[in-house]
Amino acid sequence: MNMSRLKLILGLIGAISIWIGNQSAFSDTCLQCHLELDSSPNSPAVLINNDIHYQRGLSCADCHGGDPTVGYKEGDPTLAMDPGKGFRGVPSYDQIPEFCGQCHSDVEYMRKIEPKQRVDQLQLYWTSIHGKNLKLGDNKVAQCVSCHGVHNILPASDTRSPVNQHNVPKTCAKCHSQANYMASYKIPTDQYDKYAQSVHGKLLLERGDKSAPACNSCHGNHGAAPPGLASISAACGECHGLNRDLFNKSPHKKPWEEMGLPECVQCHGQHLVLSPNDEQIGTGKDSYCIQCHSEGEAGYRAAAQIKSSIDSLKMKITRAAEALEQAEKLGVDIDDARFELGEASNGLTEARNKVHSFTPAIVAEVTSASLAKIENVQTVGENRLKGLWHRQLGLLFSSIIILLLASLLFVKMRTLDKKRKNKTQN
Repeated sequence: MNMSRLKLILGLIGAISIWIGNQSAFSDTCLQCHLELDSSPNSPAVLINNDIHYQRGLSCADCHGGDPTVGYKEGDPTLAMDPGKGFRGVPSYDQIPEFCGQCHSDVEYMRKIEPKQRVDQLQLYWTSIHGKNLKLGDNKVAQCVSCHGVHNILPASDTRSPVNQHNVPKTCAKCHSQANYMASYKIPTDQYDKYAQSVHGKLLLERGDKSAPACNSCHGNHGAAPPGLASISAACGECHGLNRDLFNKSPHKKPWEEMGLPECVQCHGQHLVLSPNDEQIGTGKDSYCIQCHSEGEAGYRAAAQIKSSIDSLKMKITRAAEALEQAEKLGVDIDDARFELGEASNGLTEARNKVHSFTPAIVAEVTSASLAKIENVQTVGENRLKGLWHRQLGLLFSSIIILLLASLLFVKMRTLDKKRKNKTQN
């Protein structure tokens, strides 16, 4: 093959490649035109490259309608945006939920695109406080794009997504932390600040612990609503099931229902849920119990008894741990005793949970079992220390006897040596 023929073939291949590329480009005139209008990093035509819908094969026309195959070559973009070809354009603010719901509520369609995706988001949204207000004409409330974004929609599993669990609090705070924006709703705007200082917020925002709840964990996602009195313990119980069950059987359950008290929130608060500590129970100045119970009342006495049981166990655990540490430094094997002490410490954790029974006998049952384990630990530790002391004492006596015998032997040898020298001189 001569050089001229090779050049001809390569030229044809290049021309075909360019033609194919142009055909591909012209197949979506929306992107071609919009890129020429605005190719900045935040323009829709650029952002869409990261969009989960675009990556699944959907394009502009799948949402906005029209014919993306015409208009660019002809130099007339109105050909692509022909209402006769289904062009819908940009939906109004209040139309967006139904706009997104055209696909996301279609079971058959979503089964082809994303089989695991729920198809009841729109239905749930209309039950939410946001959806209800939107139907009343309030265009300040959140709808789909308020949280998920637009043209750059990422899956919730993507850490860059505004609806990724780690980012949800800040996403909600975009509206709920703006005092002026939220003024007409007459609700607080310090939820995010309180949440960030709470035990939940610190776990999620500072430590990245995904087991910690975000706003949607309690309020819901598309069906977001403030928990009612009857649902607060159910919301908290999703994570704190044992505490919920204990409370439901406790002497507080019935009177709190009758008084309309919000169960968990009554003691722990709402968004500013602090890390629990033992001073929150009992009758001390930082106790939650004395907010309702006064000295002389049965509840006051019960709180004091519960606190006493827990404090007694804590003190015993501390002393046992110190004794084991001392024994370990002396070379005593304490592995089995340390394991049993760990079991007793687990009992302390269980006793703290049992506080939600608000029944001294239930708490005391747990602490008593742990105290018995600690007594066994102390007995084992003391016996082993005694054994160590006996061995050390025996070693001391043996050393003294050996030293004494060595001294006597030395004296005897010196005496014999002197006698031998005297005989030699004589």
